[in-house]
Amino acid sequence: MVAQTANSTDEVMTSQPSRFSVLSLRLVAVALTCVFAHQPAAAQATSKSAGQIADGPLPFDPAVTQGVLANGMRYYIRENHKPEKRAELRLVVNAGSVLEDEDQRGLAHMVEHMAFRGTKRFAKNEISSYLESVGMRFGPDINAFTSFDETVYMITVPTDTAAIVDKGFQILSEWAHNVSFDPSQIEKERPVVIEEWRLGQGAENRMQNKWFPVLFSDSRYGVRLPIGDKTILETYKPATLKRFYDTWYRPDLMAVVAVGDFDKRQIEGLIKRYLGAIPRSSNPRARMLFPVPRHDSTLVSINRDKEATRSAIRLLYKEPKRSNTTTATYRERLVEQLFGAMFNDRFSEITQKPNPPFINAYAAQGGLVRSAESFSLTAVVADNGIQRGLNSLLVEGERVKKFGFLQSELDRAKKDMQRGIEQAYAEREKTNSGGYAESYVSAFLQSEPATSVEYDLAAITRFLPTISLAEVNALAGKWMTDTNRVLVTTSPDKPAIVNPSAAELRLAFDAAKRADIVAYSENAPSQQLVEKDPAGGRVVSETKIKEIDVTEWKLSNGVRVLLKPTDFNADQISFSAYSPGGASLLSDAAYAAASAADLIPLTSGVGNFNVVDLQKFLAGKQVSVSPMIDDLSEGFFGSASQRDVDTMLQLVYLYFTQPRLDTALVNTFLGRYRGVLVNRSASPEAAFSDTLQVTMSQHSVRELPLTAATLDQIDPFKSYDFYKDRFSDASGFTFVFVGNFKPDSMKPLVEKWLGALPSTGKKETWRDTGIRPPKGVVQRVVKKGAEPKARTALIFTGPFEYTRQNRYYLSALAELLNIKLREALRENLGGTYGVSVAPGSSREPEPSYRFTIGFGSAPERLESLTAAALAQIDSVKKFGTTPEYLNKVKEAALRSRETALKQNGYWLSQISTFDQSGWSLAEIPNGEKMISSLTAQDLQRAANLYLRSNNYVRVSLYPENYPAAENKE
Repeated sequence: MVAQTANSTDEVMTSQPSRFSVLSLRLVAVALTCVFAHQPAAAQATSKSAGQIADGPLPFDPAVTQGVLANGMRYYIRENHKPEKRAELRLVVNAGSVLEDEDQRGLAHMVEHMAFRGTKRFAKNEISSYLESVGMRFGPDINAFTSFDETVYMITVPTDTAAIVDKGFQILSEWAHNVSFDPSQIEKERPVVIEEWRLGQGAENRMQNKWFPVLFSDSRYGVRLPIGDKTILETYKPATLKRFYDTWYRPDLMAVVAVGDFDKRQIEGLIKRYLGAIPRSSNPRARMLFPVPRHDSTLVSINRDKEATRSAIRLLYKEPKRSNTTTATYRERLVEQLFGAMFNDRFSEITQKPNPPFINAYAAQGGLVRSAESFSLTAVVADNGIQRGLNSLLVEGERVKKFGFLQSELDRAKKDMQRGIEQAYAEREKTNSGGYAESYVSAFLQSEPATSVEYDLAAITRFLPTISLAEVNALAGKWMTDTNRVLVTTSPDKPAIVNPSAAELRLAFDAAKRADIVAYSENAPSQQLVEKDPAGGRVVSETKIKEIDVTEWKLSNGVRVLLKPTDFNADQISFSAYSPGGASLLSDAAYAAASAADLIPLTSGVGNFNVVDLQKFLAGKQVSVSPMIDDLSEGFFGSASQRDVDTMLQLVYLYFTQPRLDTALVNTFLGRYRGVLVNRSASPEAAFSDTLQVTMSQHSVRELPLTAATLDQIDPFKSYDFYKDRFSDASGFTFVFVGNFKPDSMKPLVEKWLGALPSTGKKETWRDTGIRPPKGVVQRVVKKGAEPKARTALIFTGPFEYTRQNRYYLSALAELLNIKLREALRENLGGTYGVSVAPGSSREPEPSYRFTIGFGSAPERLESLTAAALAQIDSVKKFGTTPEYLNKVKEAALRSRETALKQNGYWLSQISTFDQSGWSLAEIPNGEKMISSLTAQDLQRAANLYLRSNNYVRVSLYPENYPAAENKE
């Protein structure tokens, strides 16, 4: 249940990993370069059989049954069998925060929350409780959101029991017209929404509150953020809340979406029975569409904050919202997507050059709010880099205006688009119901048809050859104009940063037009990845694990291969590989210098290809390969379509045999990353996670948070040498492949590329580096931040008997506490927006477990809420749990497993885990008996064993100057 703002304000690189150490570099490298996993996207045009397409209106997907009830409510129904035994149900309300009266700011979102607090047929929290009793989880399967213009309720229900499906439509009907607004429940939920408001407070929110009114100048959107006004949230009367519901929750502004594994005729009957009975509104208030007025001048908003961690530029060119309802507008969207793809490829290439003007940058075109859209250029820049970054964004825009793109760039973009829609078509019978449901929600809200993937394939195949370079190039002048634009800058507020003034920023636009700009040029990359095919190897032994249809091969070079053919996806083959060793084999003294080893090929390239040329070569291919080195192992992960498996394995071969070291590219990446890290310490959340990290590792040099100073210790040459060492011998590697293939078809490729990997037969394993969590009760307090917000984390650790059964007990205990702590801390006490409960266990270097509980709250309530959480834990330890809760825990596991067994990712993970744990792979499917046999006594024993009150770490974050407790040992 969340309040969403404009979708075009998404940022790059907003989150920090919870374990922010040197080993996080690999993930950030992927995020910053975006060139190692090449995944062409299917065209984003809204999704008649393939073949000739007539000009005219876009046809709605004929697989969808549509209708309008007598009361004006629309409905969309589609039978879809992925996943099996599930249905995605949506109640869509064409009303959001922009429709609030002045005394209702934040109450559209509050209404959404109250829908889960009781209706005429379901008292209090019975809706969530019922759905949990049939195995659905609060959050993933039971949720809702409120935005400027809409509110959407989302539930997933099992379809193997008619009564459950029936109940699902009862719930939608109750939400649509029977929310009770019990005053006692309002008072319980009021603080929960305020806690959601509190959760969003911080530097980015404070700055957004300043620049949103500029972006939406003279528009109602500027003063109707969905989260609302805190004072109103604290003081509104129930009648004011109900007034919004009575005014806007009415059938003519609603739609029901149902997609899933069911008989659509029965579903249509349920919709008519439960939703058709809702009376039509007798005197409806007009549903206004609020404009975003045009302006001739360039509006500028300059924002600084002491807790901001980066400097960013957002340049938005606003336009009235267009509709996509005809083949002409459909084709126009394709042109626009090609333009954006090529522009972003250029930005990506610029970031690989020495001393780039921005850390990351991207171009995007799309909806801003219901009445407006925008073309935007966004960049994250280094300190004092706003002027230079803006100049570069504008110069690149002028370069495209003056010279356009190259034909070779357009050819690559077309290949990617064509390949993306071809794979979407191949997966048409394997597409998840949730994706279809989202499409039909959008179709209703935007009054645009959702086309079928068959139509998309035919249309894109037809239109792409007709799109000329001149047509694409013309968009630069059309979109990047001198009027109706808004420039927003945000940056840390500190003496060392001197930002340009609004007048200086405005001058950049004219300066870019006068700049001496040369045309973009490029060299054609090599036409083959591997110059000379290796001799390869051969399969020397084969074993079948018939219980799970897995084939095991041993290759002549010692490489071991496990293959699991599936039909869960039509055109996907995923793999992982692992070998013991990893960064543990570095001494503590050598760790910092060489710990960025797997960063080297990710930033330098492989074979004859640098990272930019590799991206260009992979145009039109669905392939992803990435090496990784973690604490105790090294390996790979990746995926490919059926036709690109050969390319995938060639990349693996090159990452083993021909990794490149380009110190200029590596240093460029490190320089960009310094820009990410330089202000990280200003973030209260970073201070919290860093304290947690060093406390849990007892300040090990291998677990120190990454800073600009530690980044400077990285030696590219030592990292490169360590990478080559870890991938110099493949004889200890196991590769696991899962997907739509036949082992016989994979065999020649595996023998050729994996059989050719270098092998010395050296036997090695990981080294125990001695990192252990502290013993006893350790409490740390962090005081940082201006906002009245706090958070805490409790981490229980200890030795663990590493068995499958015990891992499940740990997981089941987490499921139980996830429910009980949400009910206690959120629903009963109204003290937090949400509680996270995360179990974990490891076999190496010694069997151990970690059980983490975390939540945020007002500072003055953190201690009492922590005491309430510990009381819930103590209750489970003393009394176990009730049959009701036990059923919820078991049903959640059974239902989750039901869908997981039909997913490639599940099998890839399970085969890898079982294999490395020394467990029989044949036992993977046999988890249902373990789940079904779970007892309340098992949960009680697990709580006493794993949640010991004399052995945990607690780290708490309070605002600076708050009189909180101090550190304790």
